Amino acid sequence: MKRILIVEDEIDIQELLSAYLRDAGYAVHIASDGMEAIDNFNKSCYDLVLLDIMLPKIDGFGVCELIRRESKVPIIMLTALDNEKEQIRGFDLEIDDYVTKPFSMPVLLRKIAAVLRRTNTVQSNNIIEYKELKLDTDAYEVKINDTILDLTQREYELLFELLKNQGRVLTREVILAKLWGYDFYGDDRIVDSHIKNLRKKLGLDYVETVRGVGYRVPKEDK
Repeated sequence: MKRILIVEDEIDIQELLSAYLRDAGYAVHIASDGMEAIDNFNKSCYDLVLLDIMLPKIDGFGVCELIRRESKVPIIMLTALDNEKEQIRGFDLEIDDYVTKPFSMPVLLRKIAAVLRRTNTVQSNNIIEYKELKLDTDAYEVKINDTILDLTQREYELLFELLKNQGRVLTREVILAKLWGYDFYGDDRIVDSHIKNLRKKLGLDYVETVRGVGYRVPKEDK
């Protein structure tokens, strides 16, 4: 389920957006001012941010700038400011779309879906997401709930292969061939040792043992 952070100080608009988005199948979180938005964003992972400009404490432009220092999460600005200068400023801060109030909820829902489709297409080449975990092949890092894990190169490569082949059992022989090379002559139990260390660092039961065969990461329920 995609998670959306709504940053809006008007209660009526909060309730309207929340109701429509939940009915559309999204998980919704609310922030009523700029500081609350940044606090929420730093504590959790979101797939998209709906961001008003005229906010208490920190305005929407300030929130956008702070988010962009850390993340490329899609941002759609919702605002009564419809002049060209404000729109240009928003796009200069790398927002994904700019919607002026009053707006049509059916149209906004389609804009959200379109932005998420574009983002998923871009991310599919360099980010693998699985439950609370994100593996970024460009940054060569793994995060769980935005906490970077301290993995060795071999642990990272092992996790990558398992995630890339969700639902498929990888035998020790296949893992050795992919990660150590076909000319590896050591004990194949080295795979077990790396799996044990990987599980400990993940702290979550993502990797299953299929007795007598090998290991797998189950397919994520959609």
